Amino acid sequence: MQDFLKELFRSQQYDEKNFFLIAGPCVVEDEELLNTVASKVSSLCTNLGIPFVFKSSYRKGNRTSSTSFTGIGDEQALKLVQKTGQKFGLPTTSDIHAHDEAAPAAAFVDILQIPAFLCRQTDLLVAAAQTGKVINVKKGQFVSGPAMKFAAEKILQTGNQKIILTERGTTFGYQDLIVDYRNIPWMQDLGFPVVMDCTHSLQQPNQAGGVTGGNPQLIGTIAKAAIAAGADGLFIETHPNPAVAKSDGANMLKLDLLEELLERLVKLRKAVIV
Repeated sequence: MQDFLKELFRSQQYDEKNFFLIAGPCVVEDEELLNTVASKVSSLCTNLGIPFVFKSSYRKGNRTSSTSFTGIGDEQALKLVQKTGQKFGLPTTSDIHAHDEAAPAAAFVDILQIPAFLCRQTDLLVAAAQTGKVINVKKGQFVSGPAMKFAAEKILQTGNQKIILTERGTTFGYQDLIVDYRNIPWMQDLGFPVVMDCTHSLQQPNQAGGVTGGNPQLIGTIAKAAIAAGADGLFIETHPNPAVAKSDGANMLKLDLLEELLERLVKLRKAVIV
């Protein structure tokens, strides 16, 4: 595990041979939701020796329909993410969508997440890197794993070497994604830890009804394959009741299904790590 990740997880007890987990509800809906998810996932990860980053978007900048929920207000949501991290002793992350969001968001979270659609935006990458925070860049649905070296170079040129790369699927036709697991070792060859986004890689975008679809029943399959391929971390959005979630309900894992999945993944990790 890279030194910047060890620093990130310094307050947690975990098995250094384990994968790390980035998890939480897709978007900040209210404080109760954040507390419910953080409490449950934190407890599971402590018991299983998994280092854990709490994730929730303070604002959704990329929605299919103009009528979709985008957030409760930037500052209010960021403060709730920060409060949740402090309450449960967890590092936190949220995504940003423009260069002028980098510094304000960095005041509240430990990792700045760059959305897949924006992984080539130079001003966004540079502004995020200049905050000195850990930067998690999601691989664009239109980009190969090896080509992510160019996104990483933009960050490295600022002097920031704290980079995570996330695989989240590749566009397949107009309304589906597929996962090319070769991207995991290819991006690791660039010298950075690689995360598998097990929820967004199962999206079915551009649906006629204006709401993105998904295949959450395959989250376990994607996660197990990623661990077998050697992924350093997993990204799993989770919600107590995805059916009523205000964003990405079609992709999130129901919270009460997470324990069994993590138990299986830890066993698999032990089997494949030599």
